[in-house]
Order: sequence, then structure tokens, then C-alpha cells
Amino acid sequence: MMQSRVFSATEETRRDVPLDQLSGLATSETEWYWFDFVAPSRSDLDILGSVLGFNPLALDDAFSGRQRAKIEHYDDHVFINAYAVTFEAESGDLMSDEIAIFLTRNGVITVRDDEHFDMKPVLARWGESRDLALAGASHLLWGLLDVIVDGYFTAVESLDVEMETLEEEIFDEAKPGDIQVQRRSYGLRKSLVLLRRLTVPMREVVNPLIRHDMNLINPRMVPYFQDIYDHVIRVSDWTESLRDLVTTLLETNLTIQGNRMNLIMKKVTSWAAIIAVPTAVTGFYGQNIPYPGFMQDWGAWLSFGVMVAASLGLYGVFKWRNWL
Repeated sequence: MMQSRVFSATEETRRDVPLDQLSGLATSETEWYWFDFVAPSRSDLDILGSVLGFNPLALDDAFSGRQRAKIEHYDDHVFINAYAVTFEAESGDLMSDEIAIFLTRNGVITVRDDEHFDMKPVLARWGESRDLALAGASHLLWGLLDVIVDGYFTAVESLDVEMETLEEEIFDEAKPGDIQVQRRSYGLRKSLVLLRRLTVPMREVVNPLIRHDMNLINPRMVPYFQDIYDHVIRVSDWTESLRDLVTTLLETNLTIQGNRMNLIMKKVTSWAAIIAVPTAVTGFYGQNIPYPGFMQDWGAWLSFGVMVAASLGLYGVFKWRNWL
């Protein structure tokens, strides 16, 4: 599947342009283009590479996929591999979509494995920033990367909310040692590790785009790429802090469970001590030797009184020490 747009300095001029017109667009001085390929065959990419002169290594990476986020510079084009992310709150999973991007003098070409990543926000971003349209392909690349990085913010904010909810559940007395809390803790940790693995390399992707010595980036767009770079740094730092926090929450959960277990053991031990008093007294009075009150009614009452008084005394002491 393929979709395309052609832009001029003031408006979007054409859409769904046939691939055989790409060679003419590549030499245009007044128009710039965007072609989006979804699950293309290797022959499609070979045709694309022959028309625009793309490096075979870049075409291999775009076709095979599962590359780390990176940027590669060639004589007349730049290859970028990036990942868009979405956090699904219901399942607690972080989903990623790989996007291969080719930047030429006056065009941007994207290659994706499927249509999970929605391109409508990218088209909307391009439409909202018509004042930057004169920057040409640099404007198209900025809009695409800006939407991707905004997705990082949305994901990390959702993870932050999940962390706050998890923190409340950890200290909820009604859910002592809930297995769901532990499962969610490890799930969030897994999502944060994945988010960090995808966002941290993006600093190396965006940083070269703000250098003034790049021929394919319009100088007017440098501050806007700098803004994206700052956002990537913020997301990376936020992800690191959340990763440390989820580790702390895991340790805190284990500590709370240990404290609760100690409290239970204190209560069980205290009740065992109280029960041991009547056992000791009746055992003493059960000896076959004379003792005070032997064979007398008052002796039975005396033993009963000793058991009650000692038990109540131990109960009071344990209660005062907060063991019961």
C-alpha cells in the first residue's frame, strides 16, 4: 500500500501520486513530496532506490526492519530509523512501531511494516504549520519527528499515572501482598525499560539535525529540531526517574510485606504466650502431690484466678507494646 502528498509553498497540491512521477518530483524546485509505503516488497524498494539513488544498505535496513533508532548520512540523502510508541493502559503493554525515513533534497519517504501508526496526526501537523512550508522537506521531517516524540510524552505521562495508582495500591491495607500489584510492578518496569531503549538513541538521531553543516536541513528549521531534541532529553530523564521509582516501589512492596509478616508473627506469638499460661497452671495443678488448695474448692478457684489474671496481664502488656 502507498499514499503520497505533494506540497507547494502555500498548499497541498496533489495526493496519491503514482510512483512513476517520483523522478520528476525529485528534480522539482517548487514542490516537495511525501511518499508512504506500507509493507512494501523488496522489488518496490529496489525501484525506489534506483529512482532516487538510495544506498543499498539503507534499503536493506528499511526492508528487514528491527533496527535500533539511528541516523545514517549519505551523499544526497539521509536515512533515519525511528520508533513510535503507544501505551495501552488496559493491558499495561508498551507498543512500538518502526518507521524507516528517507530524507532527500525535496522529499521525505517513509516505510512501515503495517498501518498501526496513524499518519493522520502527522498530516494535521503539516497543515497546522503552513508558515514553515517554505522550508520544504525539512518541514515534513520535522512534523513527522515531532509527532513521534509527542507520542513519547503521552506514553511516559500514562506510565506516570500508572505509577501513582500502583503506589496507592501498595500502601492499601485492604490488598496486603496482592499478586496483581507485583505483576503490574514488573509490567511497568518492562515497559519503562523498552521506552528507554527506544527513546535514548533518539538523541543521537535528532542531534545531527540541529547542526548547521547539514546540507539537507533548512537553517530555518534548526530551532524547531532543537525543540524536538530538548523534548527527547526530557522524556529520557523522565523515563530514568520513573525506572528508579518503580525499582523503589518494588523494594518498598517487599519491605511492607516483610513488616506485615513480622506483625502477624508478633500477634501469633503473643496469643501463643497467653494460651501457654493456662496450660502451665493446669499442668502444675495436675501434679500428684499436695499443693496449696489441694482437694479444696478454693484451690480450684485460686488456679482459675491465676490463669485469668496472668492472661489478662499478658494481654495488656502485648496491647501496650502494639503486638496485638
